Amino acid sequence: MQISFRNCIAFHLLLLSCRLLYCVETQDNPTIPAITKYFNTKGSYEELNPHLKEDILAVNRSILQPPSAQCREIHLTAIVRHGTRYPTSKNIKKMQQLYNIILHNASSEHSWLREIQSRWTMWYSEDMDGRLVQKGVQDLKHLAVRLSKMFPSLISEEKLRGGFMRFVSSSKHRCVNSTLAFIAGLTELWDVTDKEFDHAVNDALMRFFDRCTRFVEEVDNNPSALLEMDRFKQGPEMRRVQEKIADRLGVPLSLITHDMAEAGFYLCAYEFAIKAVNSPWCQLFDHNDAKIMEYSSDLREFWKRGYGYDINSKSSCILFHDAFSRINRAAIENKSGQQVTEAVVVQVGHADTLLPLLTLLGLFKDREVLKSTNYAAQSRRSFRTSNMLPYAANLVFVLYDCGGGDLRLQLLLNEKPVTFPGLTGRGAAMPLYEDIREHYRDLLDGCDFETECQLLKVPAEA
Repeated sequence: MQISFRNCIAFHLLLLSCRLLYCVETQDNPTIPAITKYFNTKGSYEELNPHLKEDILAVNRSILQPPSAQCREIHLTAIVRHGTRYPTSKNIKKMQQLYNIILHNASSEHSWLREIQSRWTMWYSEDMDGRLVQKGVQDLKHLAVRLSKMFPSLISEEKLRGGFMRFVSSSKHRCVNSTLAFIAGLTELWDVTDKEFDHAVNDALMRFFDRCTRFVEEVDNNPSALLEMDRFKQGPEMRRVQEKIADRLGVPLSLITHDMAEAGFYLCAYEFAIKAVNSPWCQLFDHNDAKIMEYSSDLREFWKRGYGYDINSKSSCILFHDAFSRINRAAIENKSGQQVTEAVVVQVGHADTLLPLLTLLGLFKDREVLKSTNYAAQSRRSFRTSNMLPYAANLVFVLYDCGGGDLRLQLLLNEKPVTFPGLTGRGAAMPLYEDIREHYRDLLDGCDFETECQLLKVPAEA
């Protein structure tokens, strides 16, 4: 009984210390909002990988865990989201609207509100429109250095100079500049000043969603596709958030629409992502509010880019085939004793590029569909974009030769190994390449972009 009592006391002391530590690291830290882990696709990469706060170039190669010491990496494909960016002009307009409401209508005595009214100025302008910020440049430079440390035999000066590394980008400024930043991260690391390195712009691969007619017509431009999100916006959880914001600001509830609540949430997220500050905007939300805002955003991503509709993932067939055809080519070249011609390919796109591909691969799939009515039941859901798609999010395929024809493929998301869905048991962290090809046989043999993206013909009425 005495040992049990001591263990009980020790446990409660540990629990108390963890709670105190959490308070120190979040609520009491003037630079970190307490709600950072709910920022969806507006989240900071370092918040998802806290060890980088201590050392932005820290890597841990031991997590790769190849099955034997003789395994060597022979090819790497990285599909990367652009770095931290400014808000889009659409969101900036909403932010300006909320700011005006606070300037002219808010009457609360909260010190943080007075700070918004007297010291904070609306510095976002519509011409910023999603462009890369300096923090975004650093995001990609640092990622390049970390990946080179994690895979030094592939991402090397020799491979770069030899033309064995290729870079591809979406045409959007934030992606092109992120690609240039990734390249600069490597050239600065190795002090390469005598040569420049090109990149290709390929929207067919990196913005496939714009070119998939069926997706555009049936989902992207179809208001009814987001019915579940719209219902949630009008539901009791979101209404409670709006009521609390109106109460904190001392303004009529009619002024705080869902758009205004979202604008305040985004202001908190962008101020932290871009300037690393815990802005007074963050005081508009507590943890429960932030979870509801996160779920509202996840509903949009689920139904517009994720598992909500089959065409969402099938629109990424072209990118899926591009990656696997390259990996297969590397496997064939390696088997025949040739040097792998494309040792590294880095492709820079958007959250909207990555999410359909993650869905096609079967990652982060829950048993239950996300709906407007099951918010509470989805509190432990896998599909949380806050954990999947921060700025500079990256999906990396690494092909290994482990000798004797033993080829293995590893998948990493945001520099952490993830298991291919459906492949379990021993060696699941780095399965045989042939097992992965067999697992995705239907997609590899089918999943034709042109076929999938054709509009389904509606029979004419008699």
